[in-house]
Amino acid sequence: MRGLPRWFVPTLLGAALLVVAVPVQLAAQREVTAESDHLLGTWRLNVAKSKYSPGPPLRSETRIYTRDAEGVKGRIDRHYADGRHEVIDYRADFDRELPVSGTQAYDAIRLKRVDARTTEGVLSHAGRVFGTSRRTISEDGQTMTISFRREEPGDMINNLAVYDKVMTIAPAR
Repeated sequence: MRGLPRWFVPTLLGAALLVVAVPVQLAAQREVTAESDHLLGTWRLNVAKSKYSPGPPLRSETRIYTRDAEGVKGRIDRHYADGRHEVIDYRADFDRELPVSGTQAYDAIRLKRVDARTTEGVLSHAGRVFGTSRRTISEDGQTMTISFRREEPGDMINNLAVYDKVMTIAPAR
């Protein structure tokens, strides 16, 4: 009786690892996609339900989240009470610092997924933390709440912005 060829055991172990790892990886990808799918669409700021400290509140804001081949893109169309207007563009992907354009206040964002409906973010300018955020999407997918906090001597900001979903974008499959 002959023994098994030298290549057989490593090949068998590799195949077994694939059988276990591929479903785990696919499940993780589905979870990331599920979070992003809740986010996709157009969201309009509900000024009456939002709180801005120290204020004044924004006049209006619309956020649009879409998916492309590279991930999720965010666009913020913001109108301030003093008449200023910004259009901010960024990638809304997780676990790496990504550039932000359209505002002088910050130039990068790093997002971390907390769970399927909650994301935390760190906004920075020139490598220095500008502020932190926490975004939560309601169970019914129709309300998004973003808290923003900044603590600097003489510059304390503590905002709670509530958004209503006005249009859903079907996720690409």
